[in-house]
Amino acid sequence: MKRRAALLVVDVQMDFCPGGALPVPKGDMVVPVLNRYIEMFWKRGSPIFASRDWHPLNSQHFRASGGKWPVHCVQGSLGAHFHSELILPLGTVVISKGMSIWDNGYSALQGVTENGTPLAMLLRRMELDKLYVGGLATDYCVKDSVLDALREGFGVTLLIDAIRGVDLEPGDSELAVAEMVAAGAELTDLKSIGGSIEVQAASPV
Repeated sequence: MKRRAALLVVDVQMDFCPGGALPVPKGDMVVPVLNRYIEMFWKRGSPIFASRDWHPLNSQHFRASGGKWPVHCVQGSLGAHFHSELILPLGTVVISKGMSIWDNGYSALQGVTENGTPLAMLLRRMELDKLYVGGLATDYCVKDSVLDALREGFGVTLLIDAIRGVDLEPGDSELAVAEMVAAGAELTDLKSIGGSIEVQAASPV
């Protein structure tokens, strides 16, 4: 049976790119690749979602409040903006996450739209059942988003050429990809995706 699919771009924000507060090594390298996927999905009439960290300044996610990370992607800050060269078309649904002081906000599936609709609920409402996922970072927000989507019963294909990892420990990204595959994710890239994208235009929200 043909699946209704969407593209999920995870956290391609200024603070996660070189020069940002929490840069993923070569994180900006995903931007031109993702732009090609975005164009591909847009031309096929498939919905596009873009998640973002959207933390309060006093988030317990931050070291100053006992968390793991430096301050990053604070609501409304320049660092929380999507990368300036990421081309998100009109109609892209922005998913915000990590908005409460106690929420790490790793998974896009735990995020909500501007009107507060959880992503998983929206996907079902739009009769979508498959996600193609790329973005930052492989070993944190991409991994958690993929694993949550699989747990929610969605099919997931990881865009292996459109992800980069933090790699706090060497090999973290490779382990993350292996974990996603073991959980049921498929892998693809621009060279192999071709006409295989299982995309049908979804019902409007």
